[in-house]
Amino acid sequence: MNDQTHPLEWNEDGVPISQRFDDPYFSMHDGLAETRHVFLGGNDLFARFVDGFHIAELGFGTGLNLLATLKAWRQSGAPGVLQFTSFEAFPLARDQMAMALKAFPEMDELASELLGALTGAGAKLHDLKFNLIIGDAREALPQWGEKADAWFLDGFSPAKNPELWEGPLMHAVGDHTNTGGTVATYTAAGFVRRALGDAGFDVERVTGYGRKRHMTVGSKRA
Repeated sequence: MNDQTHPLEWNEDGVPISQRFDDPYFSMHDGLAETRHVFLGGNDLFARFVDGFHIAELGFGTGLNLLATLKAWRQSGAPGVLQFTSFEAFPLARDQMAMALKAFPEMDELASELLGALTGAGAKLHDLKFNLIIGDAREALPQWGEKADAWFLDGFSPAKNPELWEGPLMHAVGDHTNTGGTVATYTAAGFVRRALGDAGFDVERVTGYGRKRHMTVGSKRA
């Protein structure tokens, strides 16, 4: 983990807001519930967990998605190890992550476990193999030597962080997805859906979380 401080503001509810992108790290209206709806539900993870299942993510942020996923993995009773790879250009320091995750008391124990295990760019728990790839995903992802079974596309808003939603990067996501693999994101922006379609996904616009009427899910074509 990088201990360089990423410039943040904190609202009265303890939600961190990136000063770089002027965008919150998670929903103002229960970020954990949004994570569960968009990424766990959007990828139908409970029905798919098996030993070695590999999730990849654009935008690690506070680590909330990883925590929610690991909790779901353990609740599912799946055997073996969950693999989770995240690409992040501007990693938060541990103390920033810890402060942000205090907004979710039910995650306290798991957050302490994960933060305590983080060394360098990765973490290894008995049931988790985690790799944080630090740097510009547009450069790092095409060189990644693995493929994922499910993707979380969780960069900042496409209007504020368009680099993480460009067509070539979505194409790289498709190239690094196993056949039948899935993708989910909170955004329903038309150019993102078109880029995912061009990248080999059958894309669908579905009901979003809270005030977001729609979100996007997709499955990799054979």
